[in-house]
Amino acid sequence: MTKQVKINNLTIGGNSPVRVESMLKTRLNDREGCIKQCESLLNSGCELARVAFPNKNLTDDLKYLIENTNLNLMADIHFDPELAIIAMESGFKSIRINPGNMNLNKLNDVIDTAKKLNVVIRIGANGGSISKLQLDQAEGDRSKGLFIAVCEQAELLLKHEFYNIILSAKSSNVNECINANILINDKYPDFPMHIGLTEAGPGDGGIVKGVACISNLLLRNIGNTLRVSLTDDPEREVKIGYEILKALDLRTKGVNLISCPTCGRRRADVRNLVKYIEPFLNNLPDGISVAVMGCEVNGPKEARHAEYGIAGSLNGALLFRHGENFGEYKFNELNNILPEFFELNNK
Repeated sequence: MTKQVKINNLTIGGNSPVRVESMLKTRLNDREGCIKQCESLLNSGCELARVAFPNKNLTDDLKYLIENTNLNLMADIHFDPELAIIAMESGFKSIRINPGNMNLNKLNDVIDTAKKLNVVIRIGANGGSISKLQLDQAEGDRSKGLFIAVCEQAELLLKHEFYNIILSAKSSNVNECINANILINDKYPDFPMHIGLTEAGPGDGGIVKGVACISNLLLRNIGNTLRVSLTDDPEREVKIGYEILKALDLRTKGVNLISCPTCGRRRADVRNLVKYIEPFLNNLPDGISVAVMGCEVNGPKEARHAEYGIAGSLNGALLFRHGENFGEYKFNELNNILPEFFELNNK
């Protein structure tokens, strides 16, 4: 088990659940847009969001943001140590830096400020920041080069006796990212790790790559906080993150919706049936399983473990709870019966 770090009231590592992160995709000087996105992310379940802080001209905007949202934020800093200090003094309790691309003479000031203000520092490298020297040391192995880059960063902080650290190594290549994280976890098992695939891309392809990387690491017990990086809305990243954790039985946010892929045997249009019942699911407790099946073959028997189930039948739809028959109804009767079926009238 790793050590635990704390960002405001959010714990990461130790016996904490795997956390779900995202990043603001609005520019920092768009104050209204940033606050709106923070609220949307909070409502989606996001637990920590990075915000890019690229120059001092945005200092007032940075302060405005941290003072006007309840979402836990991490300032994302590159190159300029002074920006890291400004962010911490503005109230940020976590920053992300790459010590390797900073003026090392000023790194002491960053560390001293972080110690004084009890700030968590996330350090890490990505595939695009591996130097030629690091790649030569790794004999051309990019996973090992990424590992070397992170080790160099970690040692810079550790030699200054700074331990309030989250480690990270990301790449746009699934295997490269997985192998680098395995190496880092083996060397630094005591520190919490942030995992994810960077620049995964849009749509189904981006989701599949992100899921392949993150799930592989989580199944190895590597990763304390994650981000599914997509060319998409940040709320989408959060939703996919929770779906990964739910599939691996690591978190139970939201309903576990089970539905059959359908075949020529179906008696109901499962896709439309799923869309029809989804509004009724919003008020169910986290972790509840709901099954939607196309016919009686895939109905109560295959989904008997679900708390609630609906299956197409000869005369309409068969409803069942824990595998027990609740009743058979015509489709035009469902709207009236579903609140009772889902026990929403008692809530």
